[in-house]
Amino acid sequence: MTDNTGFPPIVNQEATILILGSMPGQKSLEKQQYYAHPRNSFWPIIYQLFNVDKKLNYEQCKKLLLSNNIALWDVLRSCYRAGSLDSNIDHSSIETNDFKSFFIKYPGIKHVFFNGAKAELLFKNEVLKYMINSDGLSCHKLPSTSPAHASMSYEEKLKKWKLIKNVDSTTG
Repeated sequence: MTDNTGFPPIVNQEATILILGSMPGQKSLEKQQYYAHPRNSFWPIIYQLFNVDKKLNYEQCKKLLLSNNIALWDVLRSCYRAGSLDSNIDHSSIETNDFKSFFIKYPGIKHVFFNGAKAELLFKNEVLKYMINSDGLSCHKLPSTSPAHASMSYEEKLKKWKLIKNVDSTTG
């Protein structure tokens, strides 16, 4: 098992939506970029949601999220894990990110979307139960964009991820 430390959030004051993963995989940690595995469908889904017809570099990808009021982060700040699978996370080693300070600093965030079941489970079990003021925060689980989640097609994932656009259009 290796000690993994995640990344700082991609966020600005205009953010109304937060997308949360669990912990970056090995390829992402190597490249120091969210969703860097070439078979992860996160960025292709984001491109389609926002009508981007060409591959962007990482800085452009971050700007795309921010210009659409989307923040990106992970539930875990650090953990021990062999490889990239969430199922290999050593639960006794997890340390969550500081969401209390995060939500104080970015009060416009009202919608949280989980990139997969593990991110949702970790947030609900390790973060949400300790948050005193989580009223008004809507939470939605989306299918994992990981290549390990091959039981669902890209098209099915994209259809479910469109919820972000529907929620975003109702946000003031």
